[in-house]
Amino acid sequence: MYFSIREEPNGMKEAGTMTNLVMYLRLSLEDDVNADESNSITNQRRIIRDYISTHEDLRSMNVLEKCDDGYSGTNMNRPGMQELLAMVKEQRVDCIIVKDMSRFARNYLETGK
Repeated sequence: MYFSIREEPNGMKEAGTMTNLVMYLRLSLEDDVNADESNSITNQRRIIRDYISTHEDLRSMNVLEKCDDGYSGTNMNRPGMQELLAMVKEQRVDCIIVKDMSRFARNYLETGK
């Protein structure tokens, strides 16, 4: 799942403008205890990279990564998430990709705040 953060008025970025895509990865301690390989950081990274490689509009973007390993998704007070939110506020992110919404946040309503 990916979110486009900014849309240009005419749908086009200025020539030479760097566009940043952030992969956000998260694995909670509970996920780690359950040894759920489908949610492992390595697997999330692989799934997202595979997704990017199949979408031409994403392949040309500068891919960055923010990761919170061992943090619950029940609140937004995670180092990687806070860095990502700061980048969004500073308009340095054009797109965010996560494996699924549960990796981004457990409480979807809080995510929009």
